[in-house]
Amino acid sequence: MKRHILAACAAAALFAPAAHAQYTDNAIKIGLLSNFTAGGSEITGENSLIAVRMAIEDPGGKIGSTPIELVYADHQGKADIGATIVRKWFDVDGVDVVVEAPFSPITLAVHEIVREKNKVFLASGGASTRLTGDLCSPNTVHWFPDSYSFVKATGEAIVKEYGAVPWFILTRDDAFGSDVEKQIRDFLEANGTKPAGVVKHPLNNADLSSFILQAQASKAKIIAVANGSQDFVNTLKQAAEFNVLKDQKVVALSTFIEDIHGVGPKLTQGVLVANDFYWDLNDDTRKFSKRLMEKNGGKKPPSVNNAEAYSEVTHYLKAVKALGRDTDGKAVVAKMKELPTDDLAKGKGSIREDGRVLFPVYLFQVKSPAESKNEWDLFKLVSTVPGDKAFRPLSQSDCPMIKKWVPAPLVRAGWEGRPRVIRPPGTFRADPRRSKWVEKLGVA
Repeated sequence: MKRHILAACAAAALFAPAAHAQYTDNAIKIGLLSNFTAGGSEITGENSLIAVRMAIEDPGGKIGSTPIELVYADHQGKADIGATIVRKWFDVDGVDVVVEAPFSPITLAVHEIVREKNKVFLASGGASTRLTGDLCSPNTVHWFPDSYSFVKATGEAIVKEYGAVPWFILTRDDAFGSDVEKQIRDFLEANGTKPAGVVKHPLNNADLSSFILQAQASKAKIIAVANGSQDFVNTLKQAAEFNVLKDQKVVALSTFIEDIHGVGPKLTQGVLVANDFYWDLNDDTRKFSKRLMEKNGGKKPPSVNNAEAYSEVTHYLKAVKALGRDTDGKAVVAKMKELPTDDLAKGKGSIREDGRVLFPVYLFQVKSPAESKNEWDLFKLVSTVPGDKAFRPLSQSDCPMIKKWVPAPLVRAGWEGRPRVIRPPGTFRADPRRSKWVEKLGVA
């Protein structure tokens, strides 16, 4: 009997297919969903397309003998258009990974489709903490800083300079604005104060005068502006008209160098800006920026989104190469989390279990016209928040994928998996025979 079994096993091994790389449609297909025409397109669009092409060029346009293909589309600033494009990419075109998808409503819509289809989403356009919070997914990696990190980087510097003073909050009326408002409220409450007022405006609103006058009337020392792109340009220009900038300090959350350039250093000098990339930050960012500008005709240096598009595609391709396949989105993301990130645009970093990429977040101050050597020499570094300190700690996370330490009495009482606040590891004296790690499930 043993001889028969061994013979059968040997035959099965002989005729079993050899292990080989598995790629969808014999190609690795990347889909760049960007903003090419709506407000803020100068931040993403063409330069992000160049950045992704650069990342594909680095390994010679292929992994092994498998070609890397790129498709791209304009979501026009609309979530329904973005969702329709992504579904077609998956169902018809065989796309494996979606890159960028700027604006939080679009980011969140793509995030859910990618989870449903078991593909990969490299989010470098939305700042909602929900991507790595209650809506976290094993298929998404969040490259862009979130509202928590923006508030932390600016808030700590403001408290250090001005103390715990109330802020006036001016945001867009969307998912991003609501998220920023919550993070600011939490930060101010932790420092013993509260907002001096809150106003929200529609996206791409040309007339912001009524909102600015409310901020001025509050007499708050700090005005936190969280809108970005043309809305931010309009905010600063109209604030200058009402002489708001004379007595009140503007803090720009999720604002880009293009926005500052659009207003000009004369009006924006002294404004604080939090972000994770600046073209002139160090030798590597300058090298990356020079390469990109050679491809765009020297029009302008890369934005945060462009740097992240390059960084995330570079890391994705490394993970696919190491894994040997792109057919299982969860497996690719798991491999991305195993490997450290390292590239010219963003430097060294890592990916946390909730999908949060950990990079330093920088606080910049806009230079005065006298300090600027050229039209894009706009920022000077004020402070740096390390990656492991810049984002919401896992002990405060409501991500269902995060494993939490549960003390033995709760395990015995059947509390595993119920929505609850669990203290971080080390809080309880653990008996390894009874206490254990469990996956936190069922969080809405």
